[in-house]
Amino acid sequence: MVLRELQLEIVNQPTDTTCGPTCLHALYDYYDRPLPLDQIIAEIPALELGGTLAVHLANHAMRRGFSATIYTYNLQIFDPTWFHPNPQPLAEKLKAQAAAKPEPKLKLATQAYLDFLELGGQVKYEDLTPPMIRKILEQDHPILTGLSSTFLYRSQREIEATCADDDIAGYPCGHFVVLCGYHRQDKTVKVADPSSPNPFSPSPYYFIPINRLVGAIYLGVLTYDANMLILQPRR
Repeated sequence: MVLRELQLEIVNQPTDTTCGPTCLHALYDYYDRPLPLDQIIAEIPALELGGTLAVHLANHAMRRGFSATIYTYNLQIFDPTWFHPNPQPLAEKLKAQAAAKPEPKLKLATQAYLDFLELGGQVKYEDLTPPMIRKILEQDHPILTGLSSTFLYRSQREIEATCADDDIAGYPCGHFVVLCGYHRQDKTVKVADPSSPNPFSPSPYYFIPINRLVGAIYLGVLTYDANMLILQPRR
């Protein structure tokens, strides 16, 4: 199929740091499991400087009857050898890593992933390619992805505490969007972006080159993102 578009609607995120819950809200609506956005925001754990992690979104969904798979490219949390060539016991590896590294954010993420695994979530580590993205969308599953908005938008880096643009003192910024379609011939992917207007469109929806999206996902590793979350209602 040349063009595929999922019937997904997304609202504007109410604050600079609530893109994750807003994307999750869109997926709940897509799967006919609506929940008020303000309730989702209140229930999702937030990081110290705002925002959240994809695994927190996944845990919220699994506690509400969804199965969840996270494709990770975050080398700050996961070592490639834990997956290939021989899969390792992730919970044991995560605990050992947390004991060896003192970073508070790593410990927070580790506990969230331990909860994720206990709830039945799956973590996968596979090459991120355009055919892989299209295959998931062809199964009618939107993709909630954590990526680098700095790379995606080609925007200035930001001051973390204020989200103010600053190309000198700023740092790369993470963001959540939902992938909800593609155009094979144009080599583009459709994005539902809770931040609108945005550099691509006055509306939440736009098509971007799929290779640029892949780069943005990989560079999400700088902000503890670099992942794709797939939800499915349990039967």
